[in-house]
Amino acid sequence: MAKVILICGKICSGKSTYAKRLVEKNTVLLSVDEIMLALFGMHVGDKHDEYVERTEKYLFNKSLEIIAAGINVILDWGLWTKSERIYAREFYKTRNIECELRYIDICDETWKLRLDKRNKAVSTGEIDAYFVDDNLAAKFNAIFEAPDNDEIDVRIKE
Repeated sequence: MAKVILICGKICSGKSTYAKRLVEKNTVLLSVDEIMLALFGMHVGDKHDEYVERTEKYLFNKSLEIIAAGINVILDWGLWTKSERIYAREFYKTRNIECELRYIDICDETWKLRLDKRNKAVSTGEIDAYFVDDNLAAKFNAIFEAPDNDEIDVRIKE
């Protein structure tokens, strides 16, 4: 049976880059950011959180169709809080679907370098991603709850 890989880490920690490296034959990558940017662009405003939640729900359900077809799924959307990770694990466990969490563990110095690199690439149009200013970085850093060791199946030390 196909399995699910959950990618967890701070914003700009390298989750999407890592997830793309995992894609191989018989694997589909599902990304909230990819859908949000394609449908709404950079500036959704007050509806952003609502649209993210709806997109995640859609992708959880879509992942079941993909898994039923025998294809592995990678969920690339951070899973920043423990409650999100518990929900994801239970969602698949109750359906007897194998699920593993891979945590991108990044030090603050590397994280800041990646934030700067990403923002430069966004500013020059090299990539289609969200620009993360200092306020947004601080907001998401405050929300992020690093997973406990017992939550982590694979730790990627960056």
